[in-house]
Amino acid sequence: MSDVEKPRDKLRTGFTTGASAAAAAKSALLAMINQKKIESVEVLLPKEKKIIIKISSCQYASDSARCSVIKDGGDDPDVTHGAEIIANLSLTDKVGQIEIDGGEGVGRVTKPGLGLEIGSAAINPTPKKIIIENLVLAGKKVLTENGINVIISVPMGKEIATKTDNPRLGILGGISILGTTGIVIPYSTASFAASIRQSLDVTIAMKNDTVVLTTGGRSEEFSKKEFDLPDHCFVQMGDFSGYTIQQCAKKGIQKAHVAGFIGKLAKMAAGVKQTHVKGSKVDMEFLAKIAGTLTTNHTILEQIRKANTARHVQEIIIENNVKGFFTAVCAEVHKQMRQHSEGKVELDVILFDFDGKILGRYNSS
Repeated sequence: MSDVEKPRDKLRTGFTTGASAAAAAKSALLAMINQKKIESVEVLLPKEKKIIIKISSCQYASDSARCSVIKDGGDDPDVTHGAEIIANLSLTDKVGQIEIDGGEGVGRVTKPGLGLEIGSAAINPTPKKIIIENLVLAGKKVLTENGINVIISVPMGKEIATKTDNPRLGILGGISILGTTGIVIPYSTASFAASIRQSLDVTIAMKNDTVVLTTGGRSEEFSKKEFDLPDHCFVQMGDFSGYTIQQCAKKGIQKAHVAGFIGKLAKMAAGVKQTHVKGSKVDMEFLAKIAGTLTTNHTILEQIRKANTARHVQEIIIENNVKGFFTAVCAEVHKQMRQHSEGKVELDVILFDFDGKILGRYNSS
């Protein structure tokens, strides 16, 4: 890679599906022009950055070519890491025009709020711009006599998409071609934050003003049994509870059901906005303090202080029948989330056990 800075901790950067598609398209054009296989290609990215990407396969004829790239997520591999991104390029009689569409394994947009036309391929504006800019650079002469048509496909895209948010966002049949910079920075939180904003935008565009914010897949699964709402109203906020509720307030969401398990909710109750396991620990003293308002039994309180995990605290509370504890935790989460939303969002906080039973609940009403 040229002109790409590595993070200070020396983790290996990767490149996005958008950069992969641009590399495949540019190499296909060069292979067709030069009538030879392309081994690697330099791709111009936003802000004048450049990256060299290896080409996996390359076939060409006089007026068409097909090249592919294996997407590399660096040291932050996501579900698209290792996917083959193919560009089928052909000449058209629309002089100077470049058309880009999605083929097999690239999703189609079926809901508003994504910044893409309904029915169009889920190729985001920045990747599309990168593809066009690179084709213009490589094919100035070609474009004076012809147009160019590019079809981006991902053979395993349909299967990969089931592990993404695409189905809930109304992107069906495959993955999205994404990336605002072209570079994947390991453990970047920016993409997760972007997906939260995108989920909320779809909810609003679909004329819904209620969301269910969950900390992960299992809490979402249990929440879906509790709330009869469309799929796009369920938003996985992961570790970003403070950010998500701020975005809800900013975007005009009226009501948020917040659901999770004891570990994440205990951190949120203590005022931790980003609850990643490496970034914060459950404050046992804080949980003991809550329990102390409900029981004077010093043995129980000492057990909580010495507990290994939040789940362990849950077991201690249930075993000793400390009534009201889980609701009290939910009330503390409510208080924190209310502050983050500046009181603009009606809140309902639910604490599930690991079988999906509601242990505690607290809401504004």
